[in-house]
Formats: sequence, structure tokens, C-alpha cells
Amino acid sequence: MADKQIKKIGVLTSGGDGPGMNAAIRAVVRSAVHHGLGVTGFIRGYEGLIDDNAVELNHRSVANIIDKGGTFLKTARSPRFKEAEGQKKAVATLKKYNVDALVVIGGDGSYAGAHDLYSKWKIPTVGLPGTIDNDIYGTDQTIGCHTAVNTALEAIDKIRDTGHSMERIFVVEVMGHHSGYIALQVALGAGAEDVIIPERKFDYQKLYEGIKKGHDIGKISWIIVVAEGAGKAHQVSEKVIEITKFESRYVVLGHIQRGGSPTAPDRILATRLGAASVDCLLRGEHGRAVGVLQNKINIVELGQACTMSIVPIDEYCNLIKTLT
Repeated sequence: MADKQIKKIGVLTSGGDGPGMNAAIRAVVRSAVHHGLGVTGFIRGYEGLIDDNAVELNHRSVANIIDKGGTFLKTARSPRFKEAEGQKKAVATLKKYNVDALVVIGGDGSYAGAHDLYSKWKIPTVGLPGTIDNDIYGTDQTIGCHTAVNTALEAIDKIRDTGHSMERIFVVEVMGHHSGYIALQVALGAGAEDVIIPERKFDYQKLYEGIKKGHDIGKISWIIVVAEGAGKAHQVSEKVIEITKFESRYVVLGHIQRGGSPTAPDRILATRLGAASVDCLLRGEHGRAVGVLQNKINIVELGQACTMSIVPIDEYCNLIKTLT
């Protein structure tokens, strides 16, 4: 039985989009309907809350979206929501639609907004980790990260073909402002020769020396993966040419990593977490973030979940060096 105090929930997606968000929305809506709850979706995240941009959702509203990339509720970043006036308008919108609790799907900034609604305005909230960067505390995986890594990996596999054929050094820039998760995963999976990430100071001189030594023993191609927050591909490539005198090209993968049909792991994760978020609200566990830890549902405080997760950086980097 549903908690009598919660008869209707809201759902929104916020921040950067990622594959699997639609699957998460679908699970939230259908789980809520199963428990006899009404559901209102808010368009463009917190902007939709501020601007009163809402749509009523039901079982059929979320049909045939589990395989779709992006988010049909749209998403946006909302500087206005960081201000008290924006939050006040958002709360008024929730009350207008008789929404008793809110599920927020997004990253650390989205979690911070949900935490504000709960701690400052007493709105029951639950956060779902929707970010390709996999940088949320309290979960081993975030919705979208698996698909983003696969997308980048497929691209680098193709780049390596031409790098080998043309005997070139390629510098490939992937997403990750503050997190090197995608870069590390892709570098390891693609057999890259080097990776540059925000969490670790990079020794460029060793990179150039390694390229020269490799060339001396007949190595004809090289893949360097760089997270966008650690450096820009064109600058790294230009420096490689300047110091080594070898031919180099750069590729920025950009937003292709955010799009596309979600992989099976992302669909399943999104579905599990979406259903768990509704269960969490109905148990009276508010101001929480839902994730998975060792393949089990894990629930932590929203304020705690805003911190970054720990990635085994040294292990990954050492493996890349060992297998080069």
C-alpha cells in the first residue's frame, strides 16, 4: 500500500542527458501507477518547475521509450534554480499540481537541487544517478555510463584502423570535465598507449619520450585518450608534433557519447533504480539517492551522494602502461 501522504509524484531529468534516462522515467511512472499514484512530468528539468511546464503521465505515456536515447521530458541546466526565488517558484508549481514527492534523474548538480528542495523546503525527494561520467557517490554505475563508454570505444576502434594504416599518432578527446572514468575505461578497452585524466598530473615529457622509443623499435601508430577536463586534444596533438616531429591527428568525440540507444546494462540499471526510487518514497525514505553497490540496491543521503565516486585510477593507469 502506498503511503497515504504521497498520492502523486513528480519526475524530471536535469543536467546533461544520457542514454537510459527514458528507461528510468518509464520505470518511475509505471511503478508509481502500479502503486496507485498519479504522476506529473516536468519539462526541461528545474526550468520546467520554475516555468510551470508540466505534463500528466500514465502507463501509456511511457510506452516504447525504453530503447530511446536522450529524454522525452527534455533536460536543461538551471542557474535560476540555485537562487531562492527560483526554488520558491518551483515549490509553488509542485503544489499547484498536488505533487507530494519528486524523483530527480541527473548528476551531482541535479542532486544538489533535490537536496535543497528537501532540506530547505521539506519536499520529499529521491535522486537517480543519470550521468555518463559515473562520478556519483553511492553507486557502482550511473545510468548512461556503460553506453557512453561503448560509443567512445567503437569510435576509437575505427580510429585505430586508420592510425595503423596511415602510421599516425591519434589524440582522442572524450567527455569528462572532472572525472576520468570514461577516458580510463575507453583507454583500457581500446588498448590505448596513454590516457590523460583530471584526477592525476600527467607527465608529458614521458609521453614524448615513450613515443620516440616506440618509433625506434618499429611502433607505427599510437592512441592517446584525453578527458576534456584534463586537456584539449588539439593542443596535445600540436605538442606531440612539435616535440617528436611525428605526424599526429586529433579527434574530439563530443556529444556522440551522450546519444544513442542505451545498452542492455543501462536499460536494466535504469529500470531497477526507477522502481526502487518509488519504493523508497513510499517507505518514507526521503532526501535520498538510489544506486547499486555490488549489484544490490544501495540508498544514501542526497547530500552525501553529491560527492564524487572513487575510481581505481592507479590500477587502470598501471595496466595501460604494463600492456603498452
